[in-house]
Amino acid sequence: MSTSETVLKDLDGELSGLRDIYTDRHEHPELALAENETSKLVEEKLTAFGYDVTRIGGTGIVGVLANGDGPVVLARADMDALPVTEDTGLPYASEVAGVMHACGHDMHIAALLGAAKLLAASRDSWSGTYIALFQPAEETGAGSNAMVDDGLVSKVPKPDVALAQHVMPLPSGTISTTAGPVLSAADSIKITVYGKGAHGSMPQMSVDPVVLAASIVLKLQTIVSRETKPGDFAVLTVGALNAGTASNIISDRATLLLNVRTYDIQVRAHIMAAITRIVKGECEAAGSPKEPEFELYDQYPLTVNDATVTDKVTDAFTAHFGADAVLHAERQTASEDFSHIPDAFGVPYTFWLLGGVDPETYRVAEQKGTIAQDIPANHSPKYFPIIDPTLSFGVQAQVVAAMSYLGKAE
Repeated sequence: MSTSETVLKDLDGELSGLRDIYTDRHEHPELALAENETSKLVEEKLTAFGYDVTRIGGTGIVGVLANGDGPVVLARADMDALPVTEDTGLPYASEVAGVMHACGHDMHIAALLGAAKLLAASRDSWSGTYIALFQPAEETGAGSNAMVDDGLVSKVPKPDVALAQHVMPLPSGTISTTAGPVLSAADSIKITVYGKGAHGSMPQMSVDPVVLAASIVLKLQTIVSRETKPGDFAVLTVGALNAGTASNIISDRATLLLNVRTYDIQVRAHIMAAITRIVKGECEAAGSPKEPEFELYDQYPLTVNDATVTDKVTDAFTAHFGADAVLHAERQTASEDFSHIPDAFGVPYTFWLLGGVDPETYRVAEQKGTIAQDIPANHSPKYFPIIDPTLSFGVQAQVVAAMSYLGKAE
């Protein structure tokens, strides 16, 4: 029996309680930086397991379990829900109006608590320090920075490696890994452009910000299609354009909300510069009476898996789960703020994907070519991971990854 298998020997007996934690959190979701009951639950559980527990970053919770000499491994789970009205029909659907766990963070909480308990109960099988970090506010991109700003680096031991997982619309019973970029960087930008207001019957007296904004929207489309090298990934979305209050009033301003996704720092820098250049140029051409304003918000870093760490963890997954269950992860256009934490410590990390869809449902949809239509994605009001075997695999993945560093020689 491997050291990972020794730690996991009591997993089946723990799953019932972990399912209760998962369904309870699903029924009682909490929004970013308001994860008060979730934090209380996590704090109580980790304390009962024997961890040294600290509250960091408001609702963030960190448990440290020192177990002799050896590496320091940090594992992270996020805790916040989304402002989405649930439409899953689950018997444990959200009881909070307009709020649901539409991204699987409830699964992350239960899985990491399960791993933390099993490691605490099997200290003879490993040596080192295990850090279970429960992060708030991933959905707003504020949680990891809140913990770092509150002194995370000085309040817990420096890890040698950081680990994280995320449940995704992939077959349950699979783990997907990849080295290098796995999640895109994301930047949201609010742009305000200024015109000159007038009556709709006297357009010659105005500088129309609606026409100006429309021209900017069209011109922005050329950044990816004509300024980005084919093969370099980039997405630029204008998600909102707002101006005016009535049909016969020409407003004096318009606002645009943009979102940019990239995998490369240089590509990002070029796109951001091109946005500024185009907006300013269109404003000048329109005779705008005031310089445009740019406000960056909801920024997420690029998630780049360290090759050495990823290879080590992937090998451990393959040995434990079998090669058929360990897949190559395609780059995701979703974004995460996890990497702020290992970056603050200056340590390598890996972030893997946990399948959460009924395997037969996924297989049928894949054969029909209807995955996009039949498989709800994260953030959908219909999204949820199936509990079994997703929860078991999530616990096992956290344990196996940690034990690839902490496990004693067999």
